[in-house]
Amino acid sequence: MPATPHIEKHFTGSETIRDIVIGMSDGLTVPFALAAGLSGAVASSHIVVTAGLAEMAAGSIAMGLGGYLAARSDAEHYASELAREEREVKEVPEIETDEVVKIFEEFGITPEESKGAVEALRRQPEKWIHFMMSLELGLERPDPKRAMTSALTIGGSYIAGGAIPLAPYVFIPDAQTALLVSVVVTLVALLVFGAFKGKFTGAPPLRSGLQTLVIGGLAAGAAFLIARLIS
Repeated sequence: MPATPHIEKHFTGSETIRDIVIGMSDGLTVPFALAAGLSGAVASSHIVVTAGLAEMAAGSIAMGLGGYLAARSDAEHYASELAREEREVKEVPEIETDEVVKIFEEFGITPEESKGAVEALRRQPEKWIHFMMSLELGLERPDPKRAMTSALTIGGSYIAGGAIPLAPYVFIPDAQTALLVSVVVTLVALLVFGAFKGKFTGAPPLRSGLQTLVIGGLAAGAAFLIARLIS
């Protein structure tokens, strides 16, 4: 019988999922807390929606800017380390060679066994540098578009998350009634969001959903209490 081809499936969108989680989690909790706090002080949902939209705009910009700056910092750090490795490979190759041997030893490969690989790396400086960046420093070359993509992903996820707890206030004029519906909708959204996150990251969807529900619920509850105390 012909052998069934072995196909490996690896999840490669961890950075994007991380940005979505950051944006969506904050979007579900911060606007909810603001709306909940205002619900105790005003009777009209219109005021809550107006304040919530303003917060969503400011929050999405701030979160997106944070993601942009973080990604830029990663890229600048990589460029700085890359320049250092290029300089060391050129100026002190023997020291870098010893570091390569030590890296192989960490994997249980003796100097004699790694001799051929070490010599092959020395003949290919670019691959040698990439080897050192990856295995010595644990750094991978960042996507040049990563900063803008991260900013848009986090900002957009924040808006999407914030729209969920605010939606009941759009359709229900009474702020107190809208608050009750918002609580239910937000908790369900946290559960569903967590389940989808688990599906993409490989974690059991139910466990991931419940974990997100509990953590997000506690965060939203704490934010709600603080907002109520302030209002």
